[in-house]
Amino acid sequence: MPPKQPRRQSITVGRGARKRDEDSGTEVAEGQDDWNQSKATVRPPDRLELTDAELKEEFTRILTANNPHAPQNIVRYNFKEGTYKLIGFVNQLAIHFSQVGNLIPKDSDEGRRQNYRAERAAGSVESARVTLSETENLEEDEEPKEAEAEAGSQTDMAATEALENVTEELVTTKQPKERKLTNQFNFSERASQTFNNPLRNRECQMEPPPRTNFSATANQWEIYDAYMEELEKQEKTKEKEKAKTPVAKKTEKMAMRKLTSLESQTDDITKVTQAAKIVERMVNQNTYDDIAQDFKYYEDAADEYRDQEGTLLPLWKFQNDKAKHLAVTALCWNPKYKDLFAVGHGSYDFMKQSRGMLLLHSMKNPSFPEYIFSSESGIMCLDMHMDHPYLVVVGHYDGNVAIYNLKKPHSQPCFRSSAKSGKHTDPVWQVKWQKDDMDHNLNFFSVSSDGRIVSWTLVKSELVHTDVIKLKVEGSTSELPEGLPLYTVGCGTAFDFHKEIDYMFLVGTEEGKIYKCSKSYSSQFLDTYDAHNMAVDAVTWNPYHTKVFMSCSSDWTVKIWDHTIKTPMFIYDLNSAVGDVAWAPYSSTVFAAVTTDGKVHVFDLAINKYEAICNQPVVAKKKNKITHVQFNPIHPIIIVGDDRGHVTCLKLSPNLRKMPKEKKGQEVQKGPAVEIAKLDKLLNLVREVKTKS
Repeated sequence: MPPKQPRRQSITVGRGARKRDEDSGTEVAEGQDDWNQSKATVRPPDRLELTDAELKEEFTRILTANNPHAPQNIVRYNFKEGTYKLIGFVNQLAIHFSQVGNLIPKDSDEGRRQNYRAERAAGSVESARVTLSETENLEEDEEPKEAEAEAGSQTDMAATEALENVTEELVTTKQPKERKLTNQFNFSERASQTFNNPLRNRECQMEPPPRTNFSATANQWEIYDAYMEELEKQEKTKEKEKAKTPVAKKTEKMAMRKLTSLESQTDDITKVTQAAKIVERMVNQNTYDDIAQDFKYYEDAADEYRDQEGTLLPLWKFQNDKAKHLAVTALCWNPKYKDLFAVGHGSYDFMKQSRGMLLLHSMKNPSFPEYIFSSESGIMCLDMHMDHPYLVVVGHYDGNVAIYNLKKPHSQPCFRSSAKSGKHTDPVWQVKWQKDDMDHNLNFFSVSSDGRIVSWTLVKSELVHTDVIKLKVEGSTSELPEGLPLYTVGCGTAFDFHKEIDYMFLVGTEEGKIYKCSKSYSSQFLDTYDAHNMAVDAVTWNPYHTKVFMSCSSDWTVKIWDHTIKTPMFIYDLNSAVGDVAWAPYSSTVFAAVTTDGKVHVFDLAINKYEAICNQPVVAKKKNKITHVQFNPIHPIIIVGDDRGHVTCLKLSPNLRKMPKEKKGQEVQKGPAVEIAKLDKLLNLVREVKTKS
């Protein structure tokens, strides 16, 4: 590869040099070629030999504003979550030079002063320059005159000397003095003192309290009389105590103890009870803030991609140490306060019967119950009054029924049945409040394994019972030797009253039959359904459709009925014993069922008539069995109880509570009529299939 020619360097020649070259007659460019030829190129020994393509190749380098020395792994402590968290954003600013300066506004007093000084200094320099130029002009004019009159008089010489002296003095006087400028970056400290407000003295004068002067003389007989009066009083009190019986003394002592205990409690607790409850709820709201946010706002976005299937989101878990080894035997929402629900605790193991508990939980305080009541016998069922939500009726394992008043939070119930007042002889499986009787007395019904359905009425301060009907197993009558008929008693396990027809109600039995009964007929059933092969665990009417009811049993099945037809409309096999079923309050086609294998099954007949749209295990252990389920009246949540005493709150995903979609230009029809029509449409399809077959 031939060596490259060195680059030609341009030589700049000044004006004076160019004139001298022109005068000498030689040109600048004549000797330049000789100089270039004599100069050889010098290359470093480690220089690379690159081709033209490599020389023409471009290398792009992108400059970014990121600081390469900035740390990328800074962590800081997060007090909310209690952990160290990595900081994503790092400051990329790198300062290379910084200097503290002082800027003065031009409009300020200091700025005007400095501007004035600068202008004054510039003006003095200009005046000195003007005087110097004038003296130079005078000297140039005088030079030819002096040449003409060289032999002038001495007086002219003296005048010129005097003029020169004057000009020298002017030059020396007009030259600007070097002025020392102030440092603009100097720090000036200013301080000011505020005035102290003057003190004012205010005085007021009060009226003096009234005073009275009292004086008396204490004689020996006055002291004696006072002592005698005191002795007489003591003797009278002793006589009264002797006249009292020992039983009366005991009752008085007990009353005094109760009074003192109540006084001590009121002094210590009741003064701060309300404030402590508010503070406890505030602390719980902060503790369970994530769950509260999910309950209020979270909607499962994955439902859009599922084929009409839904999920259950676990929210709170309610438990209490006192009810740790007791099963959840009953659940009921308060009809007035939608966040309050009652939980009955007992035992379904008949060989291990012990005490019972009635707890009332609120979603505002998941950590501790609002009310706690204990009983000697296990609670098997409960119900809250619709018009008086503070009244809770419970049924016990020993056959008693009792009423608790939440306005009087004592440990004992306000009303309780007894052997004299006609209590059941077997466990009470269900209780239901009914409308008040003709005399406006509170009234409720109970069903038990002894075959009796009893109406209880609160008359004055006692419970009065009336046997409405006695269950008998049909076709099981036999005659005694005396010729008297012997009936086999049917064991009632569940019942429910019709929403519109007051006298009609359904009763489920341990034999698997369901009886349609009337309050008016005590010896005859309106209808009988051969429902299940094992005990009926629950039976409930549809909240919208007056003809439809649902039942579940330990034979693994859930059945939906039309009470005018003796065969079921829908049958669902859930592969495990069904403990409880419940209709949804927002739709006539949605219901939930719980099984002993720990699963919750949610059905929507309008979406899928053949299987559940949600099958989800709720409890962690397989041995843990779910016993009851209830829908909240207004919120899209359900509560589920198990045999370990825990109550779990679950939120329904959007697919489990689908409402009719809005069409353009049309209003969506809502209300009971729409729900009844929706369920009627399904029933008609089933009826048509049955008639064809």
